[in-house]
Formats: sequence, C-alpha cells, structure tokens
Amino acid sequence: MRTEVAGDGAGTSGGPDVAKWALRAATAADLDALVEIRAEVMRADLERLGRYDEHRVRQRLRDSFSPAHTSAILCGGALAGCVTFRPAEDGGHWLEHFYLAPRHQGRGLGGAVLRSLLGRADGRAVSLRVLRGSAAQRLYARHGFAVEDEGPVDVLMVRPADGARPEAAPATPGTAPATPEMAPATPGTAPATPGTAPATAQG
Repeated sequence: MRTEVAGDGAGTSGGPDVAKWALRAATAADLDALVEIRAEVMRADLERLGRYDEHRVRQRLRDSFSPAHTSAILCGGALAGCVTFRPAEDGGHWLEHFYLAPRHQGRGLGGAVLRSLLGRADGRAVSLRVLRGSAAQRLYARHGFAVEDEGPVDVLMVRPADGARPEAAPATPGTAPATPEMAPATPGTAPATPGTAPATAQG
C-alpha cells in the first residue's frame, strides 16, 4: 500500500511553532483528526494532478495507519500533524505520512521535525515519495535527499547512507533547531507495494 508524506517546503526562518513542538506515539484515537489533516493538506496537489478523490484521500491513511511507527506532532500541546518513520527491508528507513495542518506550515516546524527524524537514522539511508511538482521537494533537497526515480504522479527521493547530516538537529523533540526549515509530500495516489511511499511535509 502506498503511503505519503506532506509539507510546504517553505519557511527557512524560525517561527513561534519551532520552540514548542513535540512528538508522541500516535494512537487510534488520533486517526479521525489525522485523516482530515491529510485530506486538507493533499487536496491542492492531488487536484492539480487530476488524482483527488474525497473518499480515497482519507481511506489511504486509514488502511495503512501503523501506530507502532507513527508519531503525532504536537504544537503547543495540540495535535498539529503526524509522521511515520519505519524500517526498510534494506536496513534503511522510509519516511511516510508526514502531514502538518496548514495553520502550522511555513513556520519551520516541518524542518525541525525532519531533522529530528534524520537524527534517528544513524547514518542509514532514508527514502520517501513526494508528489510531482510539490514544494516539499525543495525542503527534502536541502536536507540531503536527491531524486532517484520519477513517475507520472510521484517522485522517489533518497538520502543516501552516511549522507550529509542536517545542521543543528535537536537531540529531543521540543527543542528549537538553530536553522528551522520545512517540508511537503504525497497523498491519495493509487496503491503500491510497501516501500514506495510518497512524501509531503509542510513546515
């Protein structure tokens, strides 16, 4: 099943959200709210690509939700989004289902979360898929991801093993990074095999 990561790719200067964010384990109780965040975040890109379906964009997350590998993103104690970071069969990681509610985008939060996750990778490769034309590509490129393959709907990006580390990655979620940035990704696309996840993260 294809999954995705979301984001806006803007926000190279810190905003108020960066100093007060945290991650916690996601639960089934979060799912309804996260499904709506995904639908809102992904709509514009999916409509641009002619792939938007109001049922499918929500069901995709319901079908692939994995609490064991998914974190809820909190801002000021309130639910702001989510991100999945799971092991890959090759020893690396997949970054998936990275969504931030629009009101939390453009303030550096997406980049801060991304740097924290990359710090957990221990130098191993990290892969993601992002919708073609998404502004999120710029964020991922700034953090060492490069395009490895392109399809009609999404783009595979990989941060190689032992790739350049993002600067000032916070040791624990909730601490402000020195240079916050942001990121977007991809939802509501046709099913694929695990390990081909599109990514959209908005800072």
